[in-house]
Amino acid sequence: MTALAVACLASVAFLVPRDLFLAHTRDVEVWFGFELRGAAARFTAPVHWVIFLAGAWGFWFERPWIVPCAAAYAFYVALCHLVWNVVSPHGSGGVAGVAETVAFSVPGFLLVRAHRRAKRRSVS
Repeated sequence: MTALAVACLASVAFLVPRDLFLAHTRDVEVWFGFELRGAAARFTAPVHWVIFLAGAWGFWFERPWIVPCAAAYAFYVALCHLVWNVVSPHGSGGVAGVAETVAFSVPGFLLVRAHRRAKRRSVS
């Protein structure tokens, strides 16, 4: 759990300066696989920061909701990569989208598996 908390904090440490100071990344955010640009991107960037900060807090304090939520977020990211690759002019097409979806689903499946094992251990 500590490693995942640190990974979430590292994501925030990477995202905040990038979203504040690099114009080419500051002006683009992707939500549900669709690109938001300009002011919409700048206004929604802090939502990503809050998601990762909540993840860091949840993992650090081992909140019971964090593993299922992190798994759901991993699957959401995987789906977003598929959609983005298909609909965005910057995407690489369906084949790349499927490959990325599979790759980004792996952490989700690992988290689901870990959560199920932890639940079984707590019952027995």
